[in-house]
Amino acid sequence: MLLDIGAGEFIALAIIALIVLGPEKLPRYAAEAARMLQRLREVATSARADVRRELGPEFQDISLGDLNPRSLVRKHLLDPIDLDSLDPFNEKPAARRGPGEAPTKSPHPAPYDPDTT
Repeated sequence: MLLDIGAGEFIALAIIALIVLGPEKLPRYAAEAARMLQRLREVATSARADVRRELGPEFQDISLGDLNPRSLVRKHLLDPIDLDSLDPFNEKPAARRGPGEAPTKSPHPAPYDPDTT
């Protein structure tokens, strides 16, 4: 999403706007902002349709979101690899761990070889 604003941040922005603009001007500016956002969405939809039309029928099944460099890296480099499953000291497999739960630390210390140091 373009602007990832939570509920608390939105309320803080509304209070600041009310203080800065005042209660008389705030509805007019809010309506103008809504019209501008709607126009921006129309332009983006139109641009997306133009790109699809210019690519031709052989590329109609391609998702334009997949062409984003961040999406490409995540899809082709990061998603196939489960980094938790590669950790030899991970006692709890990723499938049994809850979402957002950090991997547990191993009670065994890392191997130490005095000849290598």
